[in-house]
Amino acid sequence: MLVIIGAVIVIGCVAGGYLINGGHFEVLIQPAEFLIILGAAVGAFVIGNSKANIKETLKGVKRALKGPTYKKGDYVELLSVLYQLFRLAKTKGMLALEQHVEKPDESALFSQFPKFQHDHHALEFLCDYLRLMTLGTENPNEVETLIDAELETHHQELHGASHAVQTMADGMPALGIVAAVLGVIHTMGSITEPPAVLGHLIGAALVGTFFGVLCSYGFVAPIASAIMQVDATDGKYYQAMKNGLLAHMQGYPPAVSVEFARKVINSPERPTFYEVEQAVSSLPPV
Repeated sequence: MLVIIGAVIVIGCVAGGYLINGGHFEVLIQPAEFLIILGAAVGAFVIGNSKANIKETLKGVKRALKGPTYKKGDYVELLSVLYQLFRLAKTKGMLALEQHVEKPDESALFSQFPKFQHDHHALEFLCDYLRLMTLGTENPNEVETLIDAELETHHQELHGASHAVQTMADGMPALGIVAAVLGVIHTMGSITEPPAVLGHLIGAALVGTFFGVLCSYGFVAPIASAIMQVDATDGKYYQAMKNGLLAHMQGYPPAVSVEFARKVINSPERPTFYEVEQAVSSLPPV
């Protein structure tokens, strides 16, 4: 939503300032220039990215338009999931988790938290490390190294989307110059025309430079930045799971392990200690 609002502000201010200054808006409508710049930018994007990264970039743009996936309620649910799992492990032993991590879709414990249960990637991430723990992994330092390596891989995959969009933004001013040069070439072929015609042709050529710079710095580069920010914000969801798991492995009580997880959450989405306490106090016994 903020991306759309920002785009409206950019268009409104640029167009409004131009019109206030006495400009003629119809001069800016140059379909040929738009086709050269946008078409070449899309073509360069396809050349420079794999099929997988193209798909991930489209998903990234969608994420930027929607904003962060996880809100405060999602974090309350996550912390409640962790609390319930850690409480079960503390009271009945790690092997009691085996039936839940092997078939999480059929788990009565995970079914208490339907949104988390349907988040395939988060559910798989958590169950993988719980499974390691049920198999006898006891060294929190080794687990931390493994989690960090997985999160780094995941971060690099997501970063490919923002990098691809930023690369497109970096190239658009130059593509605007390409369009402008082609316009000048066309103008030189009409050098015998009256000054009014030449002025129109030169103005049309300069629109290419204008449009390339505007698209780059007004739209495409900000979208790349928005993708990075959304991905960084959503990454805290996995950092919270990591902190909770490591605290549990170090022997802390469930309430303390959950507090370790809560502390890493960004402040706009972070529930208070009392909100988490109220949520976990209403959970059924394990």
